Amino acid sequence: MSWGSPSFVLVIIGMSMVGWMVTTWMRAKHGYPVENEWGETVHRTTPDADRKIALLEGDNAKLADKIVRLEERIAVLERIATDTNGQAAQLADQIDRLR
Repeated sequence: MSWGSPSFVLVIIGMSMVGWMVTTWMRAKHGYPVENEWGETVHRTTPDADRKIALLEGDNAKLADKIVRLEERIAVLERIATDTNGQAAQLADQIDRLR
């Protein structure tokens, strides 16, 4: 095989392709992002990832609403505890609104 023969060029191209395939396989196996044909990054995902994300977003929204309600209740309790007027009717009314 001489340096300028077509078979030498084909061997070099084949070695390059095999090297690229092995590198891509190793990156995918170890969880690193892989590039597609256009140089864009392709991340490995699980089939249930989108469903899990949607469920977590719903849980986060519920928890955020619950935190807001609890903060409002704490604010009312702080006002009740620091109330200097001591009006029993207002106190009873605020306690009833908390229930």
